[in-house]
Amino acid sequence: MSVLLVFVAALAALGFVALPLLRPPVAVVADDPARVALLEERDRAIAALKELELDHRAGTISDGDYRALVGRLRREATEALRATSSRAGA
Repeated sequence: MSVLLVFVAALAALGFVALPLLRPPVAVVADDPARVALLEERDRAIAALKELELDHRAGTISDGDYRALVGRLRREATEALRATSSRAGA
């Protein structure tokens, strides 16, 4: 009996964890081109920051170059995130 309860609990936990992975992705409504452009700008800025961080960790970008680039990229990402958030609230 206890084995059955453990099996049911494990199955429920697996379903709970897997449920978000099984749902289809939420699509951005394309009827608002300005919002789509802001989301694309946000995604580009975040991707650039990630790439810069990876390159710095791998040693392909020096500390000086990293410091010179990271501030500008962070400002761009922050501005894009703020614009996206303010647009979503409107």
